[in-house]
Amino acid sequence: MTTTVFRHEWSRTDDGGARPRRVAQGRTKPIADSARMFIPPGWPEQVLPPTESDWEASAVGFLLDCCPPEYRGYPLLRRQPVVLARFAAQFVESQLRATRDGIAQARSSLGDYVDVPVLDDSVDVLQREEARLVRLRRAVMLVEESLRGKIFIARL
Repeated sequence: MTTTVFRHEWSRTDDGGARPRRVAQGRTKPIADSARMFIPPGWPEQVLPPTESDWEASAVGFLLDCCPPEYRGYPLLRRQPVVLARFAAQFVESQLRATRDGIAQARSSLGDYVDVPVLDDSVDVLQREEARLVRLRRAVMLVEESLRGKIFIARL
C-alpha cells in the first residue's frame, strides 16, 4: 500500500526570496489505523470518530440528547453544530452545578421531612448523577473541540 505524504522544500522566487513548496512523496510503509486518529478517553460511544464521513450527524444527535427537548425545534442548532455544542456544554455545566448544590443542601433541606435512610439514599442518587454529569461534560467537551477542528494525538 502506498500513501502520499507531503514534505516542504524551499524554492527561490523571482525577487530572490524563498518560499515553501509542498512536494508529494510516496510512502511504502502503511500508516496504522491507530496512528491516523486517536479517540481520547471519554469520547461518547454514540458519536462516530471524526475521521468518518457522517460523524457530524452523529455528533448533532448526541448533543441534542444532552440539551432540553425544546432545542430540537430550532433548525439553526442542527445546521450549526458548533453552536449546538456550546449550548450543550453550558446546559450540562448548569445541571452539574445544580446537582452539586443539591448534594450540599440535601441534609439541611430534607432532614426534617424524611428518615435518615431515605436521606442517605437521596444523597447517593445525587452523587451518582454528579458522576454521570462529569463524564457527560467531558464527552461534550471532546465533541465540541473536534467540531472546532482539534485533532487528538496519542501521547506516549
